[in-house]
Order: sequence, then structure tokens, then C-alpha cells
Amino acid sequence: MLDATARKIIDRPLNWMGARLAARGVTANQVTLAGLVLGLAAAGLIGFGLHLAALLLLLASRLADGLDGAVARASRQTDFGGYLDIAADFLFYGAIPMAFVMSDPAGNGAAGAFLLTSFYFNGTSFLGFAVLAEKKQMQTDARGVKSLYFTGGLLEGTETIAFFVALCLFPAWFAPLAWIFGSLCFVTAVSRILLARRVFPDVAP
Repeated sequence: MLDATARKIIDRPLNWMGARLAARGVTANQVTLAGLVLGLAAAGLIGFGLHLAALLLLLASRLADGLDGAVARASRQTDFGGYLDIAADFLFYGAIPMAFVMSDPAGNGAAGAFLLTSFYFNGTSFLGFAVLAEKKQMQTDARGVKSLYFTGGLLEGTETIAFFVALCLFPAWFAPLAWIFGSLCFVTAVSRILLARRVFPDVAP
């Protein structure tokens, strides 16, 4: 819901930084992998109960996630780069909830499983829509120039990062926050399916 607005704020500084990294020979894929390593390290710290330290790495990881696209735009965009980026994002999104479950399986297990199920469903609805949009040659740059077609929704990347920040700041509230956020993820996925039903009529090609 907030991604399009956030892009208007962050794209200019990200593009500035991305151009300078590209000029120094840094590749977009290197930035993507660095962001993934930072994100997984944040998950590891969460597993050991070091939530504030994890928050710093988490934010650094998301900065890298924004920078990889900027570096690609300043140098060379590739299909594999877009593929690597989305795969790294999904791994990161799964690792953070898993870390909270690992830190307190009894208290966070059920809520964490529900949250990860909602991520799985939401991610499937997103990627499935992107595949059909590519088939129909649909294009949008509302959420920045992407390798995949990004559909909007109640919850997007901006909301998810804000949610992860809240979890790091208030780890004792993981379970109720996970139930709430997971429910909203299900709403987002169902709304995207309803959108797909309108955009892609159920007729033979």
C-alpha cells in the first residue's frame, strides 16, 4: 500500500548512491548478496535474543535491497539479477519470523507458523500475478523499475519492513503482532486473486 509513495521519497538518494557504487565497479548482484548476508545475520542475532543489534543489520540489509536496483539501473540490468533479488527477498522474509520462533518455540511457534503460511500464500499470489502479467506484456513503474510486474496490495514491502522493525523493538509482542500481520497478508493475497480474476478473464487463450 505504501510502496509507491515510499519510492517517490527514496528513489533519488538511492539512485545517487547506486550510481557511485556502479562507478566503482560494484555489481548489483554483489549488493543483493551482501543484503542477504546482512539479513540472515540479523535473523541469527534475533535467534540469540539480540534484537536491537539485529535491527541495525536488518535496516542495513533493506538499504542494500534498495541499492541493488539502483546499481543495476546505473550499469546493467539483467533478468538473472531480478530473479536473484526476489529469491533473496523471500529468503529474508522467511528467515526473520523463523528466528523469532527459534528464540521461543513454545511462545512463538503457532503464531510464527501462521505468519509463514500467510507469507507463502501472499508470495504465491504475487509471483503468479507477475507471471501472467509478463505473458500479457503488462508494465508498470509505480513501485520503481522492476524485473517483475509488481502489483499493489494492502501489505507490501514497506509495511513488512515496518512490521519487522516493530518486532525487533517489541519482541515480547511477536505472537499478537504475527497473528494480526498474517491475517492482513491473507487479505492481501485474496484481494490480489480477485484482481487477477478481473484482469485475466477465465477464458481460453
